[in-house]
Amino acid sequence: MAADKTNLEHGNDASDRDANEDPITGEPGAHPVGAGVGAAVGGAVAGAAAGMAAGPVGTVAGAVIGGVAGGLAGKGIAEQLDPSAEEHYWRNEYSNRDYYDPSVNYEEVGPAYQYGWESRAEYGERKWDDVEPDLSHDWSNRRGKSSLDWGRARPAVRDAWDRVDTSFRSNPDNMTQPDPMEDRGTPMPRTPK
Repeated sequence: MAADKTNLEHGNDASDRDANEDPITGEPGAHPVGAGVGAAVGGAVAGAAAGMAAGPVGTVAGAVIGGVAGGLAGKGIAEQLDPSAEEHYWRNEYSNRDYYDPSVNYEEVGPAYQYGWESRAEYGERKWDDVEPDLSHDWSNRRGKSSLDWGRARPAVRDAWDRVDTSFRSNPDNMTQPDPMEDRGTPMPRTPK
């Protein structure tokens, strides 16, 4: 995914940002954390579903298939994220939000925004309502130096999650796999043998 196609840049010069080069190929756009966590989440969900239907062998097969699908979903979302652009956006936007509290500086709420945008990438195609209990539970491990409890951090986490979600869903270039029902245009003519 080319960095200049990102909806999240908000005027940032793409040459000023880290290219996230793949450590093996050197190609820009590597997002091993998003792909890896997406694979784990997707694999666990698919493995559990397959296991219920087909027993232990189905669980293993489902985990493998789900891992690939989850990895692709996580990678697709992660490729659209520019952490520097997100941090810049939220640092400037925080004071405009309805949950803004002048006694809570950005250094306190910033980790909540970061948790929101990172979690949206990590959870692939899962919905906020499905993952919020996990996010709430994990906040104490992910909040860094923030002293905010989940109740105070939640609006910022949700805000950042929704921003990434909206951008991801509105950008047709983010599709990790083509839609099988998509019109592919005129078929190629057959050549007689």
